[in-house]
Amino acid sequence: MGAADNLARGRSTFMVEMVETAAILAQATNRSFVILDEVGRGTSTYDGLALAWAVAEAVHSKIRCRCLFATHYHELARLAETCEALSLHHVRAREWQGDLVLLHELADGPADRSYGLAVARLAGVPAPVVARAKAVLEKLEATRTATGGIAAGLGDLPLFAALAAEPAPASPEQQLAEALRDADLDALTPREALDLLYEWKRALPKPRH
Repeated sequence: MGAADNLARGRSTFMVEMVETAAILAQATNRSFVILDEVGRGTSTYDGLALAWAVAEAVHSKIRCRCLFATHYHELARLAETCEALSLHHVRAREWQGDLVLLHELADGPADRSYGLAVARLAGVPAPVVARAKAVLEKLEATRTATGGIAAGLGDLPLFAALAAEPAPASPEQQLAEALRDADLDALTPREALDLLYEWKRALPKPRH
């Protein structure tokens, strides 16, 4: 669990996370035990929630293995309405006289709230910043209540298994054509252009004799 930037390979934290997630989805079987921690945290809220939602559905409906999926996307609790094998749990905590008290107890059901601001205060974030964050949070929560939240309408989506079959993957020739179309040739040095040409040549299938 957990990921970090891989600067040597030019990979961001999110790319590393997605590579690991892809490996799990490709290799796990119904006898696997999968642990997923905060899938989607490294990108935008909408992208992250969408990916976390789809990954959870894939593990539940296609791989069908035991899985622990830790997340702060409260909207994912709605998956329990359509995924019969999914159960929700949270680690109990409470605030006492302005302080956060971690109870280290596992309880049934989704968490009723987030304690992000309390954790920030505990970590020493200045009081004016926490107060400003509270005001912003109240505004965001009011908007979410009025609109139904960022997960509004997701309950109407068909289950993962009911979605249309995915299109066939692009052929090497199609991938090469797309890479050529996207390449910024004017920005390449002669050496970079030659390296890119060799890379594309290696990607093409060898002719049959």
